[in-house]
Amino acid sequence: MPPERAEPRTGWSSAVHVVDFLRQIEAVAEADVRKLRHDPFELVTRMVQPMLWLLIFGEVFAQSHAIPTGSLGYLEFIAPGILAQSVLFVAIFYGVSVIWERDLGILHKYLVSPVPRAGLVLGRALSSGVRGLSQAFVIYVLALLLGVRVRLGIDAVALVIVTVMLGSAIFSTFSLIAACLVKTRERFMGIGQVLTMPLFFASNAIYPLSMMPAWLRFVATINPLSYQVDALRALMIQGGSSAFGLGVDYAVQLLALAVLTAIATRLYPTIIN
Repeated sequence: MPPERAEPRTGWSSAVHVVDFLRQIEAVAEADVRKLRHDPFELVTRMVQPMLWLLIFGEVFAQSHAIPTGSLGYLEFIAPGILAQSVLFVAIFYGVSVIWERDLGILHKYLVSPVPRAGLVLGRALSSGVRGLSQAFVIYVLALLLGVRVRLGIDAVALVIVTVMLGSAIFSTFSLIAACLVKTRERFMGIGQVLTMPLFFASNAIYPLSMMPAWLRFVATINPLSYQVDALRALMIQGGSSAFGLGVDYAVQLLALAVLTAIATRLYPTIIN
């Protein structure tokens, strides 16, 4: 008896699989975001650092006129950079929650669920993006109080939200990879501390690329944070523009997210070993 031939997958069934995958990502993200109800103080403490950077560092350098920022005032130049920095700082330590879940046995339940590994990784990335929105709210309020010319149009704010969530997803996925490699909270916290400052200072967050020596400028151009800052500066500030071009900004960030997601998907099950 000849073997039965598998029926080709129709466009409809493919669409159903995509919708199911998106629902699984949403479910993972929702479960993760729900934790904030039990510990909202975490978001409050994360708001202190960007406030200090804008109110102290930003104001001092705005008065000194030491950094050339073209047609933008220094506070206008730095506000998008501080937003990107605060998103980075929240996202880069996201992996420690995965280590906690492993120690509590919660992670095992995720890994035996029918959700694909990529869905678990992207669900956590989406959750981190939602957390990053609180930082955007704080920076917008502070910037307005300091007289920064912020764009408040619906389209501009919507694109800023997308950019913040994308940047948060990139660095939380990077954090997840680090958690899979080091596997202990103590080592992870050390790695997080080591990574944050080089990523921040080797970017265009607080000074333009033109001020950097050639080697640092090269590092900045391969740093995803630079492209997040560049996009935010064009979208968030009146008179702001993108040095790389918004198309390049988003292309680089999406590529970084795709590569990091592929690596994290492969490593994710190894964290329980």
